[in-house]
Amino acid sequence: MSFDWDDMRIFLAVARGESLSAAAKVLKLDPATVSRRIARLEEKLGAALFAKSVQGYVLNQEGERLMAHAMRAETAMGQAAEELRGEAGQITGTVRIGAPDGSANFLLPQVCAAICDDNPGLEVQIVALPRVFNLSKREADMAITLSPPTAGRLMSKKITDYKLHLAANRAYLDSHAPIKTLKDLKGHRVIGYIPDMIFDKEVDYLAETGVDRVSLASNSVAVQVNWVRQGAGLAIVHDFCMPTLPDICRVLPEKISLTRTFYLVRHLDDRRVERLNRFAELLTLGLKHEVNHLEALVK
Repeated sequence: MSFDWDDMRIFLAVARGESLSAAAKVLKLDPATVSRRIARLEEKLGAALFAKSVQGYVLNQEGERLMAHAMRAETAMGQAAEELRGEAGQITGTVRIGAPDGSANFLLPQVCAAICDDNPGLEVQIVALPRVFNLSKREADMAITLSPPTAGRLMSKKITDYKLHLAANRAYLDSHAPIKTLKDLKGHRVIGYIPDMIFDKEVDYLAETGVDRVSLASNSVAVQVNWVRQGAGLAIVHDFCMPTLPDICRVLPEKISLTRTFYLVRHLDDRRVERLNRFAELLTLGLKHEVNHLEALVK
């Protein structure tokens, strides 16, 4: 089956804008035309590409699969144009990313490796620290955060929402009192952050569970996850971590289900740096795709 690049261009605009009106503004078309073109593409493919609601258009599983191909086609078209202009088509140089260690351990490695596969002259540095990075001091070229910045010469863009649930090792659950209600959590060992080292209110998960203290605490997500893996207790765990933890299962998922957001934050002065703009777009799309992919694997 052949694809019309113009259809792919419209598909990408809707996927990125998550609405017909946002895509129409970028494409300089009217929303009705964009809607017809998306409907035509879905008819040609024989599959819906978006979950459509009054809130907007969000890629479904089939749409995510097409997104990867469309991005590669877009990159190829961009590289061809650059070569015709006598410019290098690839991203080169060094890009340093600051990130909380949850995303740094479980998302960034595979996403950044894929970007580097397509850009051999690129070097990516991941600084994994559970704190807010100071981009004004140039600690990193860009940072992944859990809250948008409220001060400074910074620009931010939402990457994606992600989910978290209370979880435990099956061996732990089998050897301890059953947990059927929130009240049953009393008497169980709870794992979490060191209270005075919580770097962002968005990671104060236990405040939403009714648990008032933790028995095992660390400022590192990786340490908390390893405690859970070893059967040391219960913790709030990112859903995107769970596919790497085959013996872990959710606990009270209907009672404790959290949603948080990743943002990409950059220095305002970098908005005209094309190599960073291109890398930021690839990183944003890659992270969104990876979170959706991993969360879909969680039963």
